[in-house]
This record gives sequence, structure tokens and C-alpha cells, in this order.
Amino acid sequence: MDNTNNYIENLENSPSGGKGAPSRRSFLKSSALAGGGLMLSFSWFAEAKAAEKIANLPETWSELTGYIKITPENVIKIFCPNPEFGQNVMTSLPMMVAEELDCDWGNVVVEMGTHDNVKFGPQFSGGSNSIKMYWKPLRNAGAAARQMLMEATAQTWGVSVGEITTKAGVLSHSSGKSATYGEMAAKAATITVPKNVKLKAIKDFTIISNSQKNTEGLKVVTGKPLFGIDYKVDGMLIAMIQHPPAFGMKLKSFDATAAKKMPGIKDIFSFKLFDEGYELSGFADTRTFNEMVAIVGKTTWEVMNARKKINFQWEATGEVKEISKGWRGEKIETTVPARIESTANQLEMMAEFADGRHPAKPAKQLRKDGDPEAAFKNAAQVIERTYNAPFLAHNCMEPMNFFAHVQDDKALVAGPLQGPAWMEPTLMKLLNLPADKIEIQMTRMGGGFGRRAYGSYAFEAARISQKLKAPIKLIYTREDDMTYGIYRPMYTATYRAALDANKNLIGFHVTGGGIPENPIHANRFPAGCIDNYLADSWEIPTNITVGFFRAPGSNFNAAAEQSFLDEVAAAMGKDPIEMRLDLLKRAKENPVGKNNDYDASRYAGVLELLKEKSGWGKPENAGKKRGVAAYFCHAAYAGHVVDMVMRDGLPYVEHVTSAVDCGVIINPDAARNMVEGAVVDGIGQSFYGALTHKNGAAEQSNFHNYRMIRHNEAPKKIDVHFVQNEIDPTGLGEPPFPPVFGAVANALFKTTGKRYYNQPFTKEFSNS
Repeated sequence: MDNTNNYIENLENSPSGGKGAPSRRSFLKSSALAGGGLMLSFSWFAEAKAAEKIANLPETWSELTGYIKITPENVIKIFCPNPEFGQNVMTSLPMMVAEELDCDWGNVVVEMGTHDNVKFGPQFSGGSNSIKMYWKPLRNAGAAARQMLMEATAQTWGVSVGEITTKAGVLSHSSGKSATYGEMAAKAATITVPKNVKLKAIKDFTIISNSQKNTEGLKVVTGKPLFGIDYKVDGMLIAMIQHPPAFGMKLKSFDATAAKKMPGIKDIFSFKLFDEGYELSGFADTRTFNEMVAIVGKTTWEVMNARKKINFQWEATGEVKEISKGWRGEKIETTVPARIESTANQLEMMAEFADGRHPAKPAKQLRKDGDPEAAFKNAAQVIERTYNAPFLAHNCMEPMNFFAHVQDDKALVAGPLQGPAWMEPTLMKLLNLPADKIEIQMTRMGGGFGRRAYGSYAFEAARISQKLKAPIKLIYTREDDMTYGIYRPMYTATYRAALDANKNLIGFHVTGGGIPENPIHANRFPAGCIDNYLADSWEIPTNITVGFFRAPGSNFNAAAEQSFLDEVAAAMGKDPIEMRLDLLKRAKENPVGKNNDYDASRYAGVLELLKEKSGWGKPENAGKKRGVAAYFCHAAYAGHVVDMVMRDGLPYVEHVTSAVDCGVIINPDAARNMVEGAVVDGIGQSFYGALTHKNGAAEQSNFHNYRMIRHNEAPKKIDVHFVQNEIDPTGLGEPPFPPVFGAVANALFKTTGKRYYNQPFTKEFSNS
């Protein structure tokens, strides 16, 4: 099973892949990202007169060697290196190039870059890493290009480069001469790429930190073909798969005699995703079921109907041993248990581990400060609470899909992928082709949330195409997607707090675990704030596949921790925000331990901003039923105040005030959208999200029984505020998500007078 706790820590060490063995010349050119340079490509024959016409240009550009193309008409094309799934990197990343290039954003068009890790870097969208990862490389790229244009202009005019200035894509000299970037582009292409270019001061930004429209917004709202599900070529066939109906089962046999006679059906066959003895290449090779049946035909409808006519026989898998390669190349052996699991039994197992009834498998100590055992022994009051959360399905609005056309000597694959570089090594092994013979095209994703960091659906499509020697598009139905696995793990955590006779917090203990991993981040707040602190964890293996889910681990950890801190604050007789600020003051002035992974000042700054903007504690808000929570993850700090009301006997979040510190904001409109989306998603997941199992089978298969938040259940207003600073930007897609759970739980208590410890909250609410 995958250890998603290593998610963020290992992203920067992930394999970079690459398109074969580049020549020395192409390597030097395309290494510009790492070296701070940027290549320019120019069209000698382009006839476009405005940026909006660039999509209709013929492919007459000279060799693409980097991020920028410029036409003589001064149209500037900037390539986005990272896949887009709604986080707006197709706008924000090019903005960073354009800022340092000092061009007119109105003349910029953006195109998704091809998969090429040598040229474009890691190309991974996930872990809230896109902006953080490319902040300096893309700015260096834009600045280097600007310097090349200035040098070309200085040579042309016979002046010093220091006499050339730029503004909005125009080069100028004090003599009155001026030229557009497009007029100097051809000569600039001959200039050696400079190193150690000077970047703009943040105060001088004109594009960054100013809202820019989504570069693909018009295409999205007018239904242009952008997504993997839109991809099609002449002669393409449609494929679907049938996987076992329950975890712990495998294919025994099938009879497709009747189905093969149905209209439009081309073939029905079983296939194995990985051959026997295959060594998994890290987490991207996660597979739920290794042997499946492929149904291939002309249309989706014909394939769906044929699948219903197949007679399948299934049997138990037995225990399975898998060999995988770790982040550092080490071999890891994993035993996948054979049991058929149900939610009721899973909860029983977790309870046994949580209360120490497994002495042979004690909890693993993650951190210990002081003498927590003595603190609890001598405490005047001990508060103890246990929190539980179920598996969650990603439920991307666009179900899994992928195109593949595998031929004997080459392959073209295309579809929604969060990390194409992580898929390439596996495709090479499965198809027995070198990297330079596999073209990976990245489409826009209709949601990702971590699900599309796993490539099983891409590998399935490639296997099917390889078998048929034809172009195929694999499509999952919603039922396929929801029952196939790769869920957010099932978690539990028990928190204990020790208070002395004066209501001072003298001890803190968290023990957490899950199926199949634990959610505990031992060095985060309130570690470092309390003299006597203990964190430990345990894990239970399973055959249910899990994976990254928006803010892995943190989404549960924040819910439990922030709910518990409110109860501790109440026992101490303190306001919830003031209690947190007091702890952070200790962490700032006299921290406990040296491994605290948060900045206490920035954490406190978010709480102070949240307090101010929400009017927390003000007399005019005394009647509101409010909950607060704040959390640190993915190098950013976020918090929310949730105002809740009761309507028709049910709780609704009416208003949310959000505060975030993620450093410099690239695109304010997009940033607000990200926070608003996280708030709505967090409310929906905390109220309704749950994936349960019975006899190994998922009990939810579509939206009729997997509850999602509805329009009328979203807050009427979400106010988003950012801490203003000049700190290098960090992630934003994930950090606002985890504290929503805790804020909702705390608001529920204020609204109903009852504490809620089990997600989803409305299920427990309806039973109360």
C-alpha cells in the first residue's frame, strides 16, 4: 500500500523522466529552467495580427526550445509546464514568466506544454507545489528572455545594453528609438542565454498580484474540447473494463459468447495490468485489481450494453506479495492481506488498535517531549476524545478516461494526468518502448484531488490498445470509478489533554491510526507549545487501495485536532482563538523541541487576521453560532470562521470568513476561487462524504447514494482575506481545505449543543 504521509516530503525527489537521450545542444538549450534561462522560438512566416488568432496559425514555428514563442507581430506565446485541473496554473504560471519578460499581458496567449521533463521540469500538479516549484525558475526564464531582447536591441542600434529599457513588450532608447519584442525576436534568438539575471523587486510587479482572467475560461464555458473525455481521433474505438465486484476477489472465468455478437462490439478479452513478478515503480503503479476484462466496441452505449451480457465468475485472491521501488530506489516488500472486509469489522479492528488491545503491535512513537506520562498521572483533569472518519472517494466530475494508440515501434497516449513523468517509466516497461518513442499529451482534467496522480487507467488503456493494435479510448463509468478504489484512507485518532489545578495545559497526547496508514503529523502545532507532549501511531494493512486525497492526512488531522482544541479551551475557560494564540506565543518565544515544522508567527498572523475580519468576539456577533479552526500544511497557513444556522431542523453553513498566508499571491481572483472551492468542498465532505464496504464491496456506487454537497447547501457568502507579505509563494489548493472540517465541527457544537466525533457529521446528527 502507498504511504501518502511521504507525499509532500518526497515530491521534489520524484523521478523526472525525460524524452529519451537528448543531444548535447538540445540539452543545453532545454536546461534553461534549471539554469535560470529561457529559450525563445520565433515564427518566420506567421501571419497572425492579434493574439486571439494564434490558435489558427500553421505549424511554421522554428524548433521549440523553451517556454516562449514570439511572432514578428509581437504576439507572445507562453507554454504552461504543469497540467491543469481547475487550479488555474494555465494562467498563474505564465503570469510569472510574463512579469519578468515585461510584456503586455494582452498580447500573451498560453498553451499547455507537451510532456518533456528535460525542457519543462517536474510537470507535476499536486501537493500544492506548482507555484512554489516554479516561482523562481519561471521568473528567471522571463528575465533571461528580456535580457536577450535588450542585448539584441543594443547590438542593432549600436548602444550600450544599459541604455535600453522595456515596458509592456516595447524596447526603448533615450534617443527616441523604439521597437517591439517581435521586431527584435529573430536577433535575440542568436544571443547566448544569460545566467544570474536580476529579477524585479516585488513592489515593481505589474502583472503578478493583479487579477488576470482565466486564459481558458472562455473555452471551458463554451464547451470547447479540452478534457480527456473530449479526445478523439479517426478510427478510435471505445473500451471499458470490468473489474472484480469486491476487494479481495479476482477473475476466475467469464463467458462473453452472447456479448460478442452484439452490434458494434469488436473484442472482449481478459488482460493483466502487470505481469507476474513485476516490480512496482513507486506509488504511481498502484493497482487495485491486476486482471480485468476489456470490452471494446464502436460506441460507449454499445460497449456498456455488451458488458451487461457477460457472465463473470469471481474467486478469492489469497494473500499477495508485492515488490515496489521506494523514493530512493530501495526495494520494498508489501503483503496485501486476503481478507474480505466490511466497514463494521474495520471499525472494530481500529478500536482494538486504538485502545492498546494489540500488545504484540504497539503504537510507534513519533515524538516525545518532556514527561507526558507523569503529566497525565498528576493532572487535576484529563480530557480524552476519539475521532473517526471513513474512506472517501475522489469523485472527480470527469470520470477516469484515457486515450492510447500503441503501435509496434511507437505509442501516443493522451489524457488527464497529474504527473506524466511518473507514468512514463511504467509505460516504457509495459510497452517495451524507449521514452523517445512514447508521446504523452496532457489534457485538461475535470478534477484531480490526487486521484489522477495514479496511472492505472492510463496503463489499462495502453494494454488494451497494444492488444488490439488500434487507437482506443478507455472510459470509466461513474460506478467503475467509485468502486475501483484509490480512496482517502479510513482514520481514527484519540486526543488527550492534561490540565493542572489552575486549568493550565501541562500535557498533550495524540495517538492515531488508520486503514492502511496513520494521519498523524507529529511535529505540527500544538507540538512545540507544550512541555509534555507525545505522539504515536499504528496502521492496519488492507487490500483496499488508497491514495492522495486533497491535503493527505491533514484533512482528517485538522478536523480532529481543531475540534479537540476547542474542547480543551472550554475546559480551560478560554476563548478558542485566544487559547490558540497563547500556545503559539509559547512556541514563538520559548519553543519546546527543535523539529517544529511551522512558523508560529505566521500561524498566529492568520488567527489575528481571522479574528479581525470575522469580528470574532464583537458584541454585534454575540448571537451567531460560530466555529473556528486554523491549520498549517503544504507550507501555508489557513483558517476559517464558520457561521451556522438551522433550517428545517438541519444545519447549514451560512457564512464563512477565511484567512490565508501563502506568501505572495500571484493571481488574486484565482486565489480567492481556490479558497472558496476548498471551503465548499470541505463543508460537503465533512457533512456528507463517506464510502463504506460490505463483504469487500463498496456500498456506494453513484451520486444517488454517495452524497455530495448541493447548491442550496453551499454558504451564501465566503469572505477571503490574505496576509500581505513578500514571502515566496507556497501552495494554495490544499491548505484551506483541512481546517474547514474542524470549523464546521465547532460550529455544530455551538448550533446544536452537542459534540460530533464521527464523520460525516450529518449522519451522526440525524441519529442524535
